Parts: sequence; C-alpha cells; structure tokens
Amino acid sequence: MRIRIVDAFTERPFAGNPAGVVLLDTDAFPDDDWLQRVAAEVNLAETAFAHPLPQAAEADWALRWFTPATEVALCGHATLATAHVLRTTGAATGTVRFATLSGVLSATIGDDGAITLDFPTAALTESAVPRKTAEVATALGAEIVSAYEAGPYVDDLLLELADEKTVRALTPDLAALKRLGHRGVIVTAAAEDPAGGYDFVSRMFAPAVGIDEDPVTGSAHTVLAPYWSARFGRDELTGLQVSARTGLVRTALRGDRTLLTGSAVTVIDGELLA
Repeated sequence: MRIRIVDAFTERPFAGNPAGVVLLDTDAFPDDDWLQRVAAEVNLAETAFAHPLPQAAEADWALRWFTPATEVALCGHATLATAHVLRTTGAATGTVRFATLSGVLSATIGDDGAITLDFPTAALTESAVPRKTAEVATALGAEIVSAYEAGPYVDDLLLELADEKTVRALTPDLAALKRLGHRGVIVTAAAEDPAGGYDFVSRMFAPAVGIDEDPVTGSAHTVLAPYWSARFGRDELTGLQVSARTGLVRTALRGDRTLLTGSAVTVIDGELLA
C-alpha cells in the first residue's frame, strides 16, 4: 500500500504543512484502530485516508482525517494534499468531490497545479465569557483585542492580537491552551505591510487534538476569511500562516462557502508495510 507525504499550501518542499496521504483500493475504510495507528506512526498534523466511491454516489471519494491522537471533522491541508496526489497519479482531473464528516467537499485542480477547496464557512460568535478570554490571554502571554468562538465543523477560538509582531513572537503555555477544551486556538493580526503580498497573519495551536502548533491550517481559514473579509470589505484575501514552516492560503468568501486555494509538493512516496 502506497503512502505519500505531501507539503500543502506551498510551492516548495519542506515548507507549508506536511500531510500523510493513503489512497485505499477498497470500497470501505479499514478499522478505526488501524487508521489511528497509522496516523500516530506518521506523526504529522493529519494523515488523510481516502477510498473511491461508486459512480452513483454523491461524491467521488470518501475521505477521513486523523491527527496522531484523534479523528477530526474538517481538515484543509490534508484535503489539498489528497487532491494533489489524485492529480499527480492521474486518478483525477478537474473537480473531485469528497464525502466527509463535514459533508461533501470539492477540490478543483487547476492546469497550473493550484488546487481550490470548497469548504463550509465557519460561523463566528463573539465570546461572551470574559473569564475564558482572560485565561487564554494568560496562556498566550499577550493582550487580546477581540475573541470569537467558531463552529460548527470546527471548534476553535479566534483571537485578534495587537499586531503581526505579537503573533510571530508568541510562545504560549500549551498545557493551559489544552485545558480550554477547544480543537484549536487561532491567533491573528492584520499584515504589518499591506504591500507584502498578504493581508493578515495567523498561527494555530491545537494541543487538545495532539498538535502543539499546526504549520498551515486550511480549516482555520474558513474562520479567518469571514472575519477579515468583514474588516477589510473584500471577499478575496491572502493569509500568511507564520509558523516556522510558513504557508500562503488564498481565500474567497462565497456566502456560506469559503474557497481556499494553494499548491502542494510531494516529498516522500513510499510503501506502507503494516
């Protein structure tokens, strides 16, 4: 069985967010325990597992995502990585539909290799729990400008900080963030230089699901896109996730859907023996 490691939301190896991708030739998923063990062995933010569906199905492939610790309901970079593998192996062209825990998601593969994901837009609710906001501020070591909770397919806190420098410099207390119980904590700020090729920056911490810091998070941009589009008055933006690996995500808000566009590079192509 082939397994590939793909760097997503980047055009060069060893940047962006690496994901494991396993394309199954069966018509069903193996046992959950096996899927979780493989993901733990790969030990990346997510490993994607996909198998083809019959022609009459509502989608082309069934797709699931696992962190080293648990299954998640929505993952952008591993979906992009899966679409990239389907394209580079000749298994798919044009638009591919995936049946997932978050409904049917599509990935449109461009002639230039860029891939656009069609994901549900997150709903944002301003945090009404000052105690929680104070706890997060202490854990981050930074003052919070505004705080929102996002759902339903993600369970994240969205926190705007003072500026890009503050986001880049964070060294949070991950144990304290884990105790909050949310899938992830997204921190963000407007770009310091509007001419720098991106509109906002972000980082994503998800210790509750086994990921201390996710390098480039597609699903977080379904939260970031509506937030910053409302602030800037534009539906199309570019986000830079400023982890150590960094990666660019182009976003386009389309009502209750968010389009996420990026590139990907395969860095490892091997055989899964167990």
